[in-house]
Formats: sequence, structure tokens, C-alpha cells
Amino acid sequence: MVFELLIKGLIIGFAVAVPVGPIGVLTIKRTLNEGRRSGFITGMGAAFADTLYGVVAECSLTAVSSFLIHEQFWMKLIGGIVMLLIGVKTLLSKPVLRHIKMDNKGLIYNFISTFFLTLTNPATIFAFLAIFAGFRLGSSNINHQGSVVLIVGVLIGASLWWLTLSYIVNKFKSKISHGNLYWINRIAGIVIILFGIFSLYLCINLHH
Repeated sequence: MVFELLIKGLIIGFAVAVPVGPIGVLTIKRTLNEGRRSGFITGMGAAFADTLYGVVAECSLTAVSSFLIHEQFWMKLIGGIVMLLIGVKTLLSKPVLRHIKMDNKGLIYNFISTFFLTLTNPATIFAFLAIFAGFRLGSSNINHQGSVVLIVGVLIGASLWWLTLSYIVNKFKSKISHGNLYWINRIAGIVIILFGIFSLYLCINLHH
């Protein structure tokens, strides 16, 4: 039973992390410019945020989930603005052929930026609520130990995706020319900006 919950959590965490959004684009960009470790840490920020939402969904913390849903206008607004800022920074950044050596401060920033950016997307909690309900994985159906194992599985699953993505992107970096890297930075910046604009558009709809 415990092993089954771990596998289910792993699959769920991997599945939630896989869809390519602004975090995926940012992870690819940072891996190309700063190296595999930077890209992986960037993704791990999202993985921990996803896991936190998984905890809320699995434990059926009604008050917390209700607050997140009620305040999604402000969360999407903040997330949209942050994405616009990151997108503009990415768009204007200069490509590098060698990895930038990242210190602890830079890695912490990479982690925190994607952690909070992921938290500003409360739609993630709907995904977990739907998946957990479909698999009957709520806290009312499994014991405390099972809940812990499930959440650990979610974190491992999400981490595996970001490890895989950063590894693959880093593997192909040597085949990317300076000119191609220039356009990758520009395209990544534009994509992140578009995600930010879309988030602000959702804010307008919520407001009305």
C-alpha cells in the first residue's frame, strides 16, 4: 500500500510538472545560459510550490484553498507582473557560450523566483484536487503515513521532470551556436511575456 502510494504520488507530481509553461521556458533558458545546476534549481522552486499545493489538496485544507481561490485575482495580478519583468529581462539578456558560474545567492534567487511564481497560479490546486478525488487519495481515505508517502512521491516525481529537462537541454547546449542562443533568449523572453499578459487578461476577466 505504501509503495503504491509512493508510485501514484510520483506519477502525479511528474504529470503536473510536465506541461510547458513559463517555468519550463525559464528553466530551459537558465540551463542554456547558466548550466544544468541552475536550470534544475529553477525547476525545483516550482516542484516545492507544486508539492505545497499538493499538501493543501490532499489534506483538504478548506480554509486555505478557499482563501487561495478567493484571492486569485491578486495572485494572478502579481504573477502576471512578475512574469512580465522576468520576460523583459530574458528578452534583453545577452547570450553566452559558456555557462555563467552561479554562486549560492544566484541559485537561491533562481529557486525563490520560481517558487513564488508558481504559487501565484492557484489553478494548480484545482489540478491536485481533481486528481486526488479521481484516485480517492484524500486524507479521509488514507492514513497520516500514507499522506506523507504520497506527498513525498509528488515531490520526487516533479523533481525527476526538472532533472530530466535540465539534463537534456544541457546535453544539447554544445550543438547550439551563439546565433541560435541569441534567438532562444529572445523567443523565451517573448513567450514569458505572453504568459504574463495572459495572466493579466485573466485578472481583468475575474474583476468583471
